[in-house]
Amino acid sequence: MKNSEISARKNDAISRGVGMTTQIYADRAENAEIWDVEGNRYIDFAGGIAVLNTGHRHPKVIEAVKKQLDRFTHTCHQVVPYENYVALAERLNAMVPVQGTKKTIFATTGAEAVENAVKIARAATGRSAVIAFTGGFHGRTFMGMALTGKVVPYKVGFGQMMGDVFHVPFPIEMHGIDVETSLDVLDKLFKADVDPKRVAAIIIEPVQGEGGFYEVPRGLMKGLRQICDDHGILLIADEVQTGFARTGKLFAMEHYDVAPDLMTMAKSLAGGFPLSAVTGRAELMDAPGPGGLGGTYAGNPLAIAAAHAVLDVIEEEQLCDRANQLGGRLKQRLEALRADIPQISDIRGPGFMNAVEFAVPGSVKPNADFTNAVRLKALEKGLILLTCGVYSNVVRFLAPITIQDDIFNEALDIIEASIRECAEEAKK
Repeated sequence: MKNSEISARKNDAISRGVGMTTQIYADRAENAEIWDVEGNRYIDFAGGIAVLNTGHRHPKVIEAVKKQLDRFTHTCHQVVPYENYVALAERLNAMVPVQGTKKTIFATTGAEAVENAVKIARAATGRSAVIAFTGGFHGRTFMGMALTGKVVPYKVGFGQMMGDVFHVPFPIEMHGIDVETSLDVLDKLFKADVDPKRVAAIIIEPVQGEGGFYEVPRGLMKGLRQICDDHGILLIADEVQTGFARTGKLFAMEHYDVAPDLMTMAKSLAGGFPLSAVTGRAELMDAPGPGGLGGTYAGNPLAIAAAHAVLDVIEEEQLCDRANQLGGRLKQRLEALRADIPQISDIRGPGFMNAVEFAVPGSVKPNADFTNAVRLKALEKGLILLTCGVYSNVVRFLAPITIQDDIFNEALDIIEASIRECAEEAKK
C-alpha cells in the first residue's frame, strides 16, 4: 500500500474541509516515532497537536485501557454511572489551580469543554457576553469559532458568528501591542460596545496555541483578574493545549499568581483518547440544572481510564521537570543559530511548549514562506513539524515529553540542518 494511493482515495471520499498537514498515512507509532504504510519512519514533533505529552501508546495508558475494555466500553454516565469518572473528577478537583471547593464535568473535545464553560458562566452570572483575544483558538463549533481570534481558515464561509462575543488585541510587544494597550482597548470596549455588567466571562489561553505560542504577560493576567473581580465577570483559562506538564507545570496557570474561576482541559488529558473537562468553583459548576450539561459520549470510560494513567505517568516520570529540561535544550540549540540565520525573529515558550518565529531579515514582517520551507525540509528528513500563528510564520514544537534522549538529539540535528539549508536557499 502506498501513501499516494490512499491519498487519491481520500480525495474522493473525504471533504476537502478536513485539512491535512502531511500525506503520511500512519501504520504504527511508539512514543515519539511514527511509521507510515510504506515503512518510512518519522520523529513526531506534532504529537497529534499537543495530545501526546505522554507519547504514543504509553504502556501504562494502554494497560489501563485494556483493563477497562474487558469490563465495559460505554453505558453513558448519565444513565448508568461509573466510579472511575467520579475518581477522575476528584483528582482534577485536587490539582486544578482554581480557589475554593471545586467540581468537574467531562466532555469529549476541547471545543465541547469551551462551549460548556461558556454555558456554565452564563448560567452562573445571568449574563451573556463573552470577551476573547485576537489570535486565540477555542474550537471549530459555532461558539468556538466566534471566540477564536483568527479568520482563515476557521471562520471563512460559515456565515454569521454567534453574537455577544467581543475581541481584544492580545499583547505581543515585538508586534507593537503591549499590556497597557490591551487593557486600554478593553476599557474602551466597556465604554463603547458592551456594558461590563452584561459580560459573563473573559476567556484566555495562558499560552496561545494556534495563535503563535505567545505567553500571556503577567501584567495582563493580573489586570484581567482585577477587572473580573471589579465587575463580577468570570475568568476562564483555556488550558486545552497548555495542560498536563507541557509548560513545565501541570497547568500553565500555575506560572501566575492568579486563579481562574473556570478551566477547560482536553488534548493530553487522556493520552490520545478523546476526553475533555471543565473544572471550576463549585457554586458556578452547580449553576446549570440537571441535564443542562453532559453528552452521550461525555466521559467515555476508556478515555477516563486512560486519563488516570496519564496523571500517574506525569507524576511518576516527573514530566514537568522533563519538560523544562527538554525545552531548555531546544531553545539553547535554536539560540545558537541566531547569529547565522537572519530569519529568526524570536524563540520562546515555557517548559516544552516552544516555538521559533521567522521574519523577513531585518524586520519583524512575518515570513510564512520561509516557515513552510523549514517544515517541508524537516519532513523530507523524517521530522514532523507544525506551523502556527495568525500569519503562519511560527514553527511550534510539540514532541512527547517522554521522548528518548537519542531521538530528541536526532530531531535537534534535523531542525538545525533544515533551518540552515532553507537559509542558504533563501540567499540564492
